[in-house]
Amino acid sequence: MMLAAPLVLEISGLTRAFGGLVAVNALDLTVQSGEIVGLLGPNGSGKTTALNLVSGVLRPDDGAIRFAGQDIAGMATHRIARLGLGRTFQLVRVLDGMDCEENVRAGLAFHPARLACGEMQEAALRLLERVGLKGYERRSATELTYIDRKRLELARVLALKPRLLLLDEWLAGLNPSELLIGITLIRSLKDQGMSILMVEHVMDAIRSLCDRCVVMNGGHKIAEGTPNAVLSDPAVIEAYLGAATDA
Repeated sequence: MMLAAPLVLEISGLTRAFGGLVAVNALDLTVQSGEIVGLLGPNGSGKTTALNLVSGVLRPDDGAIRFAGQDIAGMATHRIARLGLGRTFQLVRVLDGMDCEENVRAGLAFHPARLACGEMQEAALRLLERVGLKGYERRSATELTYIDRKRLELARVLALKPRLLLLDEWLAGLNPSELLIGITLIRSLKDQGMSILMVEHVMDAIRSLCDRCVVMNGGHKIAEGTPNAVLSDPAVIEAYLGAATDA
């Protein structure tokens, strides 16, 4: 009998309200080591709020968040990052006043080990090559295409040597050829043993990448299972077809 992989992330009863709106309502969710979990749901269902709670951008009103066995609920963002939890954002966040190498070096400042200047440069070049930006080290972030800005943001996150990566619609807005590149890149991270929790609307990517999916609607978890199982669940279909607002 095969033993289940250890849990990297364990969320239980996670709740956050904004005035009278309960954006995340008693959410339970786990991510195992080396697993890609899709966090799905119509716009306004609470997915990004959940990522903000896990990464420390927001503090929960209730519930527990355990990362690698440590309680991180309410912990400052920079402390969570140093523990090995990295994330990207819906709107790409790169440092436009810097070149690509400088952007990645900014991420390396949170590397678990202190790096000397030469080591930092070598690490930055390796990370740029890792995401497909070899030779771009002196190119300004403002000169990059949309997918290359996403790659740069990912390289900076990978500089943390994350045990868990949170991707918030990282594949959104890509054309079909770029989407294939993005899916291949994410799959390669899993192949290297990285655990990933991804918010995504691109169904081809969900089916191709996710081991398991959790579906939210109105702040609640309404389904969990394999991609094929949840995407054919009547409650999930109804939630998507009935979605009309974004929160």
